[in-house]
This record gives sequence, C-alpha cells and structure tokens, in this order.
Amino acid sequence: MSLSKKSIALAAVAVAALGFSGCTQQAMASGKAVSTGTVKAAAPADLGLYPPNAQPGHCYAKVYIKPKYATKTEKVVVDQGGARLKVIPAKYGYKTVKKLVKEPGYRLKVIPPVYKTTTERILVKPAGERLVTVPAQYKTVTKRIMVSPATTEWRRGSGVTTPIAGGGRVTDVNCLVRVPAKYKTVTTRVMVTPPTTKRVPIPAQYKTITKRVLVKPAQTIKVPIPAQYKTVRVKDIVEPARTVELKTPPRYSTVTKRVKVANGYYTWQTVNCRTVSH
Repeated sequence: MSLSKKSIALAAVAVAALGFSGCTQQAMASGKAVSTGTVKAAAPADLGLYPPNAQPGHCYAKVYIKPKYATKTEKVVVDQGGARLKVIPAKYGYKTVKKLVKEPGYRLKVIPPVYKTTTERILVKPAGERLVTVPAQYKTVTKRIMVSPATTEWRRGSGVTTPIAGGGRVTDVNCLVRVPAKYKTVTTRVMVTPPTTKRVPIPAQYKTITKRVLVKPAQTIKVPIPAQYKTVRVKDIVEPARTVELKTPPRYSTVTKRVKVANGYYTWQTVNCRTVSH
C-alpha cells in the first residue's frame, strides 16, 4: 500500500476510535474483524457517523479494504510481419471437345383437324298458346205465371130460397162472386255461364339431328432437327496463371503484468474493545 493510502486508513481508524470514546480493536474469537457487508464507500466521510442496522452491545469501526490485484499473462506483437506477391504461370493440356458442324433447326408438320359425330336435340317450333272460345251454358226453367189475379164480380142470381120478411116479392137478385186467379205454365231457357275465352298452352316441338363437330382444329407444329457435331482435340488451360501472396507471420512475446480486479473501499466492521466510555 502507498503512503497516502496508509494515511487514509490510519485516519479512518482514528476517527472510528474517537467515535467510540477510546475503544480499541481487539481480536475476536475467530481472530478477524467481521464486516457488516451492507455499506461501501470511496471515502470515510461517505459512511456517515454511525453504521446502519447497528446492534446494542457491539462496537463498529471504519475500515479500509485494500484493492485486489491479479497477475495476467498476454501476448504482445513484437513484429507485425509482412507479405510479397509471387506470379505462378498457367498450366496447359489437351482435351477432347465436340465441335458444332451444323446448327440445329426445325421442320414444319401439319396435323389435320379432328372431328366427331354427335347427336343433338334442336328446337323446331317454340312453345306457345292459342285462344279457345268457350260458349255460354244454358238451362231450361219451367215456371207457373199468373195470367190474371183473383177478383170479385157481381152476377145475377135466381131461385131465392130464403124467406122474405113481410111476404115481400123478389125482383132482382145480384150475387158478389169470388173469381180465382188464372195461371199458366211457361218454359224458358236461362244462361248459366256467359261465353268466355281461355288460353291453351301449345308445347314446343323438337327434333334430333346428327352432325359432325370439330374437336381439334388443324395445326402446324415445329419438329426440331438436332445439331450435328464432330469430336476434335484442342489445347486447353488446365490451371490459369495466378498471383499468390506470401505472408511473413507476425512475431509475438508473452508479457506478465499485475492488473487491478477490484477497487479499495471503506466499510463498517464489528470490533472488540477493551474499554467503552460512559
């Protein structure tokens, strides 16, 4: 630890001692002070005057925990290395290839049309209707009709048999006679329904015909004619010329150094004291 860090640590312990009025640190049963593990600070003043969650019957001191270091080994570049270009010439050989003698082509071929015979039902006369006259209907009715109504009339009477009072003499006798009504039977023709017209449907008329139907029209197609080749021996590049890069690898050296893995900090720890001021 450097001189400045030692001074800070001694000052922190001194401040804690003053806070406990002469209390000095004493080894605990385990031989080590126990950290509260709740508060960490970069400076003693940041911890405050007293620790949090303090328990009666215990003493606490501000303690500086040293930073932690570790030894690290790493590779460093001593020489970056380099590269140079090298031209490798092409390599040649012979191979057998097919050479075109005649270009491919085609010829025209005519395919005739295709027909089939089918039976079809066609309409000769469409459906319709006609008007029909329905004559009137009659019936014969017989009834008795009055020719003259019943009446009364005066008629002369004779042969009076009734005694005449006082022995008088009968001169004129008139009788009022009932004349019954006269009837006769008459036969008449009566219309039951008047004449009308009605529409009578006429069904459509069909006939079956046989005809030749085109299934597939005539067409012209192209029939390919393959190309013609011959086999020849030619010189060919087996491996083309190329440029390669020849690299000089970099050189490294292993370096060991000490690196900080955790910073130092101040914290509260429980301590044993010989005396406690009152």
